[in-house]
Amino acid sequence: MHRSGKGRRISASASAESDLMPTLTSSPPIRQPCPPGTCICNRDALLDNPAADPRILLLTQHEEKRLLARLENCASLDDLRKLQQRMEQQLGLRTEITPGHNEVRSMRGIRIVVHEQDGLCRKIRQSIPAAIRRGLERNPEVAYELLNEHDLLRGT
Repeated sequence: MHRSGKGRRISASASAESDLMPTLTSSPPIRQPCPPGTCICNRDALLDNPAADPRILLLTQHEEKRLLARLENCASLDDLRKLQQRMEQQLGLRTEITPGHNEVRSMRGIRIVVHEQDGLCRKIRQSIPAAIRRGLERNPEVAYELLNEHDLLRGT
């Protein structure tokens, strides 16, 4: 046993437990700020507002790469929809993937919208739709399922 700074005795096990506490209560890493003037993500405003939803900042660069890889490798429309739900649940990130208003002749005709929110980097807003399109090009069956979901291939 040893004494703490205020004269209280602390057992060796309590001291060891207090050494572990910072790692157990530490917050998860958040995304690094963009260089000044390059982004319109309003990261600072998000951090300053106690009522805001900061979950999007959990999307670090490492996690972003993992997310983009998963979006590119979706094997079915169900997988893609589940991933959309998880992005909304875990990050507050809402996306819409629908056939475009005009005729769909390529993956460019599929409308992919990433809803804007504070803390969402401009780069991520562009890379998520690009990753989804690459996945649709890699697995055209997913695009056909999407079109069929909206009754565009009903008669075929």
